[in-house]
Amino acid sequence: MSDNYIFTSESVSEGHPDKVCDRVSDEIVDLYLSEEPEARVAAETLATTDFLAIAGETRGPSSITAERVEDVARKAVKDIGYDQEFFHWKDIEVAVRLHSQSTDIAMGVDAGEDKDEGAGDQGIMFGFACRETETLMPAAIQYSHTILRELAKDRHAGILSQLGPDSKSQVSLEYVEGKPVRASSVVVSTQHSEDASQQDVYDMVRPYIERVLPEGWMCPEEEIHINPTGRFVIGGPHGDAGLTGRKIIVDTYGGAAPHGGGAFSGKDPTKVDRSAAYAARYLAKNIVAAGLADKCTIQLSYAIGIAQPISIFVNTHGTGQVEDTLLASAVREVMDLSPRGIRQHLGLNRPIYARTAAYGHFGRDPNEDGGFSWEKLDLVDDLRTAVTSGGLKTAAS
Repeated sequence: MSDNYIFTSESVSEGHPDKVCDRVSDEIVDLYLSEEPEARVAAETLATTDFLAIAGETRGPSSITAERVEDVARKAVKDIGYDQEFFHWKDIEVAVRLHSQSTDIAMGVDAGEDKDEGAGDQGIMFGFACRETETLMPAAIQYSHTILRELAKDRHAGILSQLGPDSKSQVSLEYVEGKPVRASSVVVSTQHSEDASQQDVYDMVRPYIERVLPEGWMCPEEEIHINPTGRFVIGGPHGDAGLTGRKIIVDTYGGAAPHGGGAFSGKDPTKVDRSAAYAARYLAKNIVAAGLADKCTIQLSYAIGIAQPISIFVNTHGTGQVEDTLLASAVREVMDLSPRGIRQHLGLNRPIYARTAAYGHFGRDPNEDGGFSWEKLDLVDDLRTAVTSGGLKTAAS
């Protein structure tokens, strides 16, 4: 691959129809975990005009009724900002169709006298980190998220009262010798009120683009595209139906790294689609922060009912200070990568998931209550020790 190229990533806001569904599904996960940390949840949401449907499987306290699920769904829609005609948090119809988890699946996952808790399904999960930003995330997706997050913050504060909840961004970056140097184009489409003109929206949004991009990175004026169709009044689930789990590339690395295929939202942490993807990011980020590589991709694979990963693959893309195989051994040494081990190490059996539903699951600041624990940099020393004891002294040590 050439070292000089243009790469693009997109983000969507909390009010995007698919993200509304991710938020509702994760609110349900939080509801169950707040009352029973070992609860099981697989909740899917569909949103369209004046309607939410919630379906899936759960195992948890009987005190969580369909009425309580409906209540948290309405509160989520209200918090996002939907009080519009044809999609209003108070008036939407909410259908709840949650039932008990399959006993066949539960049998494979549950621990027994002769087995540890197994993975909830087969699958492959990826983690990634690089030095393009302070958060060790790819630059295009990080800036795409930040533009929308800043717009949403000021919309909620009443500063951008003419903007609606539904929006999308897309940032294209020019790379020279493999490093991002400037934006080549930026696209932002945002829902707005009837009385806001195209120029009004442009004038509101453009300063946020300039504020988020590093100094000197702004693209030419003719490559800034804000509401390029000219009008975006009808939006949200009334404009386009939404489903849980349809924005997995937005949730992860914006296409700069592989994705195993499994969505995150609506799943409790026994589901390795979620927890092992968090563990893989955690390990990749700590490898890069430890100075063991400038870029790192980790793949984990699991089989349903089996505790330990079937395989661990590490690729440092030619930037590693030690052999990738040694890093793979170090990863297994510093962290128990069974579903139980991941949950305990990262403290995942807590109601910390609704906040992950928009603006990316990675590249966020760890929270005091345990949210985004997979973004911590507390394995740096352990990894350095593990690779050194493995027989190779690293440049970082």
